[in-house]
Amino acid sequence: MIGCQTPRILSVPWRRRVDTGRWDGTEDQEALDFRSPAGQECIELAEDAGLYLDPWQQLALHHSLVEDDEGRWASLDVVLNVARQNGKGGFLEARQLGEVILFGGKLVIHTAHQFNTAQESFLRLDQVIEGSYALSRRVKRVRRSHGEEGFEFFNGARIRFLARGGDSGRGFSGDLVLMDEAMKLRAAPIGALMPVLSARPNPQLVFTGSAGLGDESEQLALLRARALAEGDPDPSLTYLEYSIDQHVKECPTDADGRIVCELHDNREVVRSWARANPALGIRIRPAYVEREMRSMRPDLFDRERLGVGDYPEVTDETWQVIAKDKWEALEDASSKPADPVGFAIDTNPERTWSSISVAGASGEGVHFEVVDHRPGTDWVIERAKELDMKWSPCAWVIDEGGPAGSLVPGLRKALEYEDDEDREDRSELVFCPKVRELTQACGQFYDRVEEGTLAHLGQANVTVALAGARKREVGDAWLWTRRSDGVDVSPLVAGTYAVWGWEMHHDDEDEGAPNVW
Repeated sequence: MIGCQTPRILSVPWRRRVDTGRWDGTEDQEALDFRSPAGQECIELAEDAGLYLDPWQQLALHHSLVEDDEGRWASLDVVLNVARQNGKGGFLEARQLGEVILFGGKLVIHTAHQFNTAQESFLRLDQVIEGSYALSRRVKRVRRSHGEEGFEFFNGARIRFLARGGDSGRGFSGDLVLMDEAMKLRAAPIGALMPVLSARPNPQLVFTGSAGLGDESEQLALLRARALAEGDPDPSLTYLEYSIDQHVKECPTDADGRIVCELHDNREVVRSWARANPALGIRIRPAYVEREMRSMRPDLFDRERLGVGDYPEVTDETWQVIAKDKWEALEDASSKPADPVGFAIDTNPERTWSSISVAGASGEGVHFEVVDHRPGTDWVIERAKELDMKWSPCAWVIDEGGPAGSLVPGLRKALEYEDDEDREDRSELVFCPKVRELTQACGQFYDRVEEGTLAHLGQANVTVALAGARKREVGDAWLWTRRSDGVDVSPLVAGTYAVWGWEMHHDDEDEGAPNVW
């Protein structure tokens, strides 16, 4: 099997695609077919030098070398996030040669976290140039002294290879800066290297590396957050990431604790390896990957081979609506809802996750928690009926205009209890608020948090939802929405509507039988 040639996450100035769920083997043909004149020139130059690029390497060149109306690079920042040994070097070699031979660049700065990595890149490019008469005749001088590695060309262009440090690159007015091992890049070196681009008419900054390592992947996390942000694609960014869509802790398991979810990529199958490794079957053998999986610690294999990264929070991108410390202060593990309770249901836009939340009185305030949060939607109606039979809630709330709206007819039908003569029809307790009422629900939830009258259990799925939520303005009010495609806010949305449903209907009185006297 040949590796997937198109990235799972693609964000370019004119298009964004974040492919979630288990990969079915389908390529993003639109991305593969895309062509840019400068990208094509760069590919042909590489071929003339005997450097034949894989389709995914060509894709990276075509997308990153798009020009704007003034003939400048549309993307100032370019990111190629792919596991080791796939062939990032081939992309970098072609890009560097294109800069100094085709695009008029006068200085290329190639940096790496460690000097031996930068030195290895120098040796690779040296071999490419030495093996091509067309290229070698353009080289005026090759610098091989330790710490001075680089090339000087007859047209005045230079390529330098440096290890990153506080001052590496400062003072060079560069046209192209390459940052290899970007997963080991904090923001500080950018302060040293970014100014080198300002004096050039057509600069570009290229980041290459593998999955995030935690706090030290600070700069990569910033770039990834830009790629995943809601709204229009970032107009100055090309971001390409090859990775699997990993299982999450909410995925179902069998009696032995093995994950049985079919919605995400299985780390043990070749297709998942192919999704994260475009060079699988080309320069990476599946048999070797299998040995890696057996030899490596699971988290290391997932990161190094499957692109599962640990990216630090971008602080100004998270907890945008409710302060983290304020939310954590409301956690009460002993809190329970009193009768009557209200339930609400919500589903994410992709319909891959649904949530049922509950709200009820707790002391002088309101208790809120997520009762169920599972993949898909096919389980919701049956589970809701079970909860209704147990709790006889005062309300079921669903946003009929949202993804969960399709569940309304089924829920009402289930609550008619046609197959149970001992139960009354409760379908009238399914409420579908108008937009004005939904915005009131969000404001009401927010006010209770600010006032300290909402109790919760500190559930992880709610914490993740709040950290990744933001406001979607609706006139002078707002609704919950997610900050990026990878965030599921359905636990939070369902909780907000459950609180509203309880507030509106917990005092409703049963009219009872008519007075015959």
